[in-house]
Amino acid sequence: MSLLFEKIKNHRQNKLPFVCYCKPNSTKIIALFQKNDDLIELDSSSESGFAFVSFDNKKRYLIPENFSDIYFENYSELDYIFSKNIQLETDSYAKNKFIKLVEKAVDEINSESFEKVVLSRKESIEVENFDIKIVFNKLINNYPTAFIYCFYHPKVGFWIGATPEQFLKIENDFIKTVALAGTQLIIDNETVVWNKKEVLEQQIVTNYIVDKLKKYSNEVTFSKPYNFEAGNLIHIKTDIQAKIYDINSISEIITVLHPTPAVCGYPKREAMKFIIENEDYDRDFYAGFLGEWKKDFLTYKENQSNLFVNLRCMNLEKNTATIFVGCGITKDSNPEKEFEETENKSMTMKNVL
Repeated sequence: MSLLFEKIKNHRQNKLPFVCYCKPNSTKIIALFQKNDDLIELDSSSESGFAFVSFDNKKRYLIPENFSDIYFENYSELDYIFSKNIQLETDSYAKNKFIKLVEKAVDEINSESFEKVVLSRKESIEVENFDIKIVFNKLINNYPTAFIYCFYHPKVGFWIGATPEQFLKIENDFIKTVALAGTQLIIDNETVVWNKKEVLEQQIVTNYIVDKLKKYSNEVTFSKPYNFEAGNLIHIKTDIQAKIYDINSISEIITVLHPTPAVCGYPKREAMKFIIENEDYDRDFYAGFLGEWKKDFLTYKENQSNLFVNLRCMNLEKNTATIFVGCGITKDSNPEKEFEETENKSMTMKNVL
């Protein structure tokens, strides 16, 4: 076992917090090992480190640089290839329950309660002999454009994921973000055609982010929508960037944007209310955000944050892996197809288990 993964094993056995991660299109694994088990609030510290924030923005934690040992290790490319076409039996109860939820959401949209809502569900899978090194390296090898991470805190839990979605990249007064929505399964030799529902779903996200950023910048620019592959899925993506007036407004910008319509809906307050009242479970850190806070740990440049939306993730507790998946609902949504989309997204984690 490598030095880094031996350290991970020992830290977890000793119930000490750590995070290890690999940035998109990188082969460098970075890890922060906290020296005590204190639960550090993100807002109570101006220190750099690794941020871990919940969907509802109420749990905001930091593994701080100044109380951590930092390790680096190059990803060792071994045989971590696996089939991405594993067929698992559909849970008919879960399917019917989710379809009814989507139907209810479409009714609310048609009655103009909101324009879009992102609905999610969770699946639990029994896992024996979970090996973090094998799972983590499978994720790097098979999802190279994703942000791969493993986060553990004895007072928070054990999370692992391969998220395709940037939340915010911050370099002093310059920020970059993306609007990512719409999902299709990649099928060999088939041309991707986006329907009206998927185009609208993604455009709502773009419009929201651009509109909010204009309050803090008169230099907001964005690309044309384009196709973006993430494992066996493809999405519509728009790159957005802005130079902000005041670097001290970064925290306010994060609060205004999170959660974006890509993981919550629009208008945000009405969509959030529907989610809380109807999803029947607590998302916790699923669809929250995480990443480097106030420092790029590869270059050691200050005042740089690299944050990602916590998607394609799972929470592990004892021998159970809980996988979280969701999809955007608009007036044109087909409930059956929306459930199929969540099944396709669940395969990111199921494949590596």
